[in-house]
Amino acid sequence: MGFRNLSQCLQALEERGELIRIDQEVDANLEIGAIQRRVFRANGPALLFTRVKGCAFPMAGNIFGTKDRIRFIFEDSLKAIDKLIKLKISPWELLKRPWQLFDVPKALFHTLPKWVKTGPVLEGETKISHLPQLKSWPMDGGAYITLPQVYTESPEKPGIACSNLGMYRVQLGGNEYEQDVEVGLHYQIHRGIGVHHQQALKQGTPLKVNIFVGGPPAMTLAAIMPLPEGVAEILFAGVLAGHRIELIKRPNHLPILAQADFCIVGHIDSGGEKPEGPFGDHLGYYSLKHDFPVLKVEKVYHRHGAIWPFTTVGRPPQEDTIFGTFIHELTKELVPTVFSGVREVHAVDAAGVHPLLLAIGRESYVPYARERQPQELLTCAMSLLGQTQTALSKYVFIAAREDDPGLSVQHIPNFFKHVLERIDLGRDLHFITRTTMDTLDYSGISLNQGSKLIVAACGPKKRELGLRLPDDSGSLYLPSDFGRIKFFAPGIVVLQGPKHKQKRDTQDPKLKELAAVLEKTKSLKDFPLLVVVDDSEFTAANWDNFLWVVFTRSDPATDIYGAGEFTHCKHWGCAGPLIIDARLKSYHAPPLAPDPEIERKVDRLGEPGGPLHGII
Repeated sequence: MGFRNLSQCLQALEERGELIRIDQEVDANLEIGAIQRRVFRANGPALLFTRVKGCAFPMAGNIFGTKDRIRFIFEDSLKAIDKLIKLKISPWELLKRPWQLFDVPKALFHTLPKWVKTGPVLEGETKISHLPQLKSWPMDGGAYITLPQVYTESPEKPGIACSNLGMYRVQLGGNEYEQDVEVGLHYQIHRGIGVHHQQALKQGTPLKVNIFVGGPPAMTLAAIMPLPEGVAEILFAGVLAGHRIELIKRPNHLPILAQADFCIVGHIDSGGEKPEGPFGDHLGYYSLKHDFPVLKVEKVYHRHGAIWPFTTVGRPPQEDTIFGTFIHELTKELVPTVFSGVREVHAVDAAGVHPLLLAIGRESYVPYARERQPQELLTCAMSLLGQTQTALSKYVFIAAREDDPGLSVQHIPNFFKHVLERIDLGRDLHFITRTTMDTLDYSGISLNQGSKLIVAACGPKKRELGLRLPDDSGSLYLPSDFGRIKFFAPGIVVLQGPKHKQKRDTQDPKLKELAAVLEKTKSLKDFPLLVVVDDSEFTAANWDNFLWVVFTRSDPATDIYGAGEFTHCKHWGCAGPLIIDARLKSYHAPPLAPDPEIERKVDRLGEPGGPLHGII
């Protein structure tokens, strides 16, 4: 609808029956987050909390909680975005049909912000401690902004052309922060704000930062769009919004989003890091306390009638899953134009997004070869690991389109079956060690450091996969403390192991012993993948559990073993099966768990007469 601010959006959702008001008092400390997650899981409506305990501002959650709702919010601009994408893909096709370009100039015009002298966001001022203090999980280090739009500009080239708009978590209090004066700003590696921060440190000047909350929904989505480096998100926000984004010009300061509900104005000084966290994050674990930059708060503005939008994250799927699905739908046709030879990608949400990337590429380097083997596929995989958000991927599984034109990365069971039927475990595993990895992934050898694995498979089937446990599996000799073997999927078995006790950056002798035993048995010859876990019944219950456990709890170089493993000229391989140690490690961050008493309070809201009756 081209919503210019959050209130317009919420009103439209309410008129559609897509929003309910909760008028009884609720607490932003754990309770509101638990409600939002429960309503999301129930595929429920957006929520407007009109009475937040100890706070004058209402809160709104689950706004983007269904695909239908997010498409409604942006329905007026989707056609224009689709045409812009098609124009990039095939301009000649559109030039043959110029009438299809009718909306394109208008959409491009909307990329230009509209400069204004003032706006609603400057109507009031408040303090950090007076903002809603959302705490989502019991061990969180304090209250957080969970839908912030963090705006910075290049100190070397000021202006919107070299600006960055990102969604980086902001801790409002707790730890060592000075109340109302400091907030924590956590940004992961491979984020645009890092370039600006580096430039400011080089110049020896503070980095100016504005944090917007609320405003046009397009700004929220633009802040998480994986745009190419050098493309300012705020320009794309105008296309998403279907109108020019209004910015208040402030000489010698950063511009302010005129229609924002809130704006925190501040700066980051050099050498001003303090402990930030813990925070219950989207991998399903707490990210622990680490030093991150501190924002010195100068002003906190808000509009009259301001509403605080929020979400909560945790083990997928959550509301951010819908964002990811929507962004994939918008950009999927661009994949071949960004990554040469790549036809399709899927950053798997159930595995926490960055830990697992599935891809389909082209294998055309040696079409006349007697045996097809991964060659161009490796180039494709390296491209994926070299740019945009796919560079944070930990495991990359890639297959060739030519082997099965109907293969899709969206059908995960079939994709794994296809790869396991074709993989040569002695040739097709390619490790990258001692490299950067996702800040939120604690499976590596240190913060921001671990390994990556490319699993590339092509050519005809090499094996028939086991479809059930072999008859002699019950008598299979296993080292002590290993057992409860479970069939999971064709070619995959899950085995329960002892509790992990090793130090970080070391391999486990018990897993080496297991690999040696498996090398001597033929019982599992039709199962090229064996996974060791803490709870085999839980892991093997469904694909969501399997993907989450296996790929969030393992570092490829540290936690992969193999029956008959070898290293030849620094290339690692094995005869099989391949063994992944996916136990919760002794150094791993703890998984998220809800507060039982809070869950009981939420249950009561769903009882007859409660505001969530019939929803949860």
